[in-house]
Amino acid sequence: GGQPRNVQPFSDEDASIETMSHCSGFSDPASFTEDGPEVDEEATQEDLEYKLKGFIDLTLDKSAKTRQAALESLKSAFSSKILYEFIMERRMTLTDSIERCIKKGKSDEQCAAAGLACLLCVQMGSGIESEEIFKTLGPVLKKIVCDGTASIQARQACATCLGICCFIVTDDITELYSTMECLENIFMKAYQRDRDTNGVSSTHNTVLHVSALLAWTLLLTICPMNEVKKKIEMHLHKLPSLLSCDDLNMRIAAGETLALLFELARETDADFFYEDMDLLTEKLRALATDGNKHRAKVDKRKQRSVFRDVLRAVEERDFPTEMVKFGPERMYIDCWVKKQTYETFKEILGSGMQYHLQSNDFLRNVFELGPPVMLDAATLKTMKISRFERHLYNSAAFKARTKARSKCRDKRADVGEFF
Repeated sequence: GGQPRNVQPFSDEDASIETMSHCSGFSDPASFTEDGPEVDEEATQEDLEYKLKGFIDLTLDKSAKTRQAALESLKSAFSSKILYEFIMERRMTLTDSIERCIKKGKSDEQCAAAGLACLLCVQMGSGIESEEIFKTLGPVLKKIVCDGTASIQARQACATCLGICCFIVTDDITELYSTMECLENIFMKAYQRDRDTNGVSSTHNTVLHVSALLAWTLLLTICPMNEVKKKIEMHLHKLPSLLSCDDLNMRIAAGETLALLFELARETDADFFYEDMDLLTEKLRALATDGNKHRAKVDKRKQRSVFRDVLRAVEERDFPTEMVKFGPERMYIDCWVKKQTYETFKEILGSGMQYHLQSNDFLRNVFELGPPVMLDAATLKTMKISRFERHLYNSAAFKARTKARSKCRDKRADVGEFF
């Protein structure tokens, strides 16, 4: 009954061979797996589904440890495979399990359940089934987010989940506004903190405020333009105060939100004018060149990188285009709205992001990628590179790099004369 069971976690081996390259180098032809023995995909799929059924059953176990392990295993599977048909048959069971774990579980279990709810909606995409899931889970998530007695980690996870699920499923504009208001009530408390001589004093609630702000910003990207204008008027003059927060993540979240608000404001009004532009650009430039010794080098490097881009967006209306590779395809991130959306789903899907960009109809629709590209076995084979060829390429690159560096380091190289 209540004794913890040994739960065998889901691993990459449980997925089909197509999921074996879900690493950061997925887009590199050199990362494709070698030719191996034929895999019985039908048997592998049956084995995977058998394991997943077991994990779903274990989400109702009496042991909290077992329930949490089962939730984590389901999350791993949902992020690395498209399981639409399997989930469709069990969506109500999964929804009930997630609801129970969020309502009655402790902090870690609630976080795991909220993460699984996000992935459930990502798998299902926008449709009637997802709306039913959100109708059940939405009120529960809002209750935890607003519950001051719940753990900060659980409230943070539920705030993120609320934003993502609402973004995916909501066609009802009143529900969208209601969710945004719930998140607004959380992060606006960061405006009200007492200030000291160093700026805004940080509290243990900062992580919650950051998550609520980012979730709210995601929902702002799908609002009608008249509502966007209202939100810009309400927040554009208050957000700069968060740039003085002690917490790095809050400073970055506030900076990126400001860049996105300026982008949306200029889309709605080409002659948009911000009164305190000089003061704001001065703050942003200070953060982009921050050299405070009391901050960690890694934090300073990250902050400077982000705020250089934010400053360019606010001052010069410029965005540094980024390219994302997945399989044979390429996607260009050329605006803050697209960047915010991509980063949000990347945080949820982790290493499975590239696979979902290739195969998930909902995500491909969000990023306007069209229907999934179907490649036959012959095309895939031509894209692969053998282990020996990869070894030769790496060796040649290593020798060339070493030679180039040696020239720079050679003390005998001509360095000019000194008088």
